[in-house]
Amino acid sequence: MLRVIDTETCGLQGGVVEVASVDIVDGQIVNPMSDLVRPDRPISPQAMAIHKITEAMVADKPWIEDVIPRYHGSPYYVAHNASFDQRMLPPMSGDWICTVKLARRLWPGIKYSNMALYKSRKLHVETPPDLHHHRALFDCYITAALLIDIMENSGWTPEEMVEVTGRPGLIQTFPFGKYRGRPVAEIADRDPGYLRWMKNNFKAMTPEWHLTLRHYLGEE
Repeated sequence: MLRVIDTETCGLQGGVVEVASVDIVDGQIVNPMSDLVRPDRPISPQAMAIHKITEAMVADKPWIEDVIPRYHGSPYYVAHNASFDQRMLPPMSGDWICTVKLARRLWPGIKYSNMALYKSRKLHVETPPDLHHHRALFDCYITAALLIDIMENSGWTPEEMVEVTGRPGLIQTFPFGKYRGRPVAEIADRDPGYLRWMKNNFKAMTPEWHLTLRHYLGEE
């Protein structure tokens, strides 16, 4: 069993307002669960505009510590950008699998939001009729459909997906410098000297940057 889990929050710094999950058993999506959660901080206007969960909707709901035990019990937890959801939730006993990292490994050079992948892969899944994108249970169905597609295309076992999740991932675009916002692959073709300069001068680079530069400089 693989349990796909998703959170909606007060903002990027935390404060869970909703948690949901679905299970994948024998290639089927089953056992949907969802809970609204009373957060430990105000919901930011930016977050509320995205998920449409208001303060009034969660004012009398239980805390995440009281809700999360019913989501325990899976050997594997799957999330789109798993490091975020793992950071938002209390500790869960199980291995984590990240569909963003899996998709980047399988299909380099595309957009990696869950809906972008769902559309580009031409997937279809029946979602809850009363919910929308950026509600936790709706997004669980999207991520579950993506995970099934990933498994069918890669043949990866859960243990192999855990291993891929644990590796550093390739960085797709420059977040800084004169090439800010430009694809790393494009600059590798047009100005590989810039990548060599980075490799020689950035001594405290992250594992992701180290892997990315080695990859595009043909050193791996």
